[in-house]
Amino acid sequence: MRLKEEQIRRLAEKVYDDLSAEGLITPRGERKKVLDGIAAAISRNFAAEQTLERDAEKLLDETMAAMGRGAAEIDRRRMLKMIKDKLAKDRKIVL
Repeated sequence: MRLKEEQIRRLAEKVYDDLSAEGLITPRGERKKVLDGIAAAISRNFAAEQTLERDAEKLLDETMAAMGRGAAEIDRRRMLKMIKDKLAKDRKIVL
């Protein structure tokens, strides 16, 4: 999923406001710096997810090519999900 910078910023503000309202965080820095950190973390997560998606597609294509005719019987979407789940677990990425 690709989000615009403004969308990421609003998401960071929502996370910050919700966590603060629930008393789950007590920010020690100024709001802008905390929001910048949250936004950066969100951006890194989306970038890692996009990389994972590309790698899973590539691995699936390689697997399907190696299988030859047997690949016709495989549900591509299901196999892609399985590969993504495995890569995410290996890379410790929460989808």
